[in-house]
Amino acid sequence: MQQDLLYSKTHEWARIENEIAVVGITDFAQEQLGDITFVELPAVGDTVEAGREMGSVESVKAASELYSPVSGEVIEVNDELEAAPEKVNADPFGEGWLIRVRLTEEPVGLLSPEAYEELAKSDH
Repeated sequence: MQQDLLYSKTHEWARIENEIAVVGITDFAQEQLGDITFVELPAVGDTVEAGREMGSVESVKAASELYSPVSGEVIEVNDELEAAPEKVNADPFGEGWLIRVRLTEEPVGLLSPEAYEELAKSDH
């Protein structure tokens, strides 16, 4: 469990650094999905809203929506995932990050690492 992150109930994470948030999906989420084959992400300049759909991920098992844990403007997209979506499986908290967002408001309703761990246990 990454201690410097905040988590959403839909299994996304956010690392807040000043007014920038790096966003990805959790290790639990990538395990549930299985081998990821495609990631659809918003474009740079798009606005994302906390709790709203921001893209999707497809795996050998299923397709699943991605929900933004924060609100703001997309300032960077992990383009490497286009050619190598498996990076989300291999390193969901590192090279498998999804987007960087310039926050337009303080994140609310996100879970601490401990609270997320409890949620993930109950979702098994």
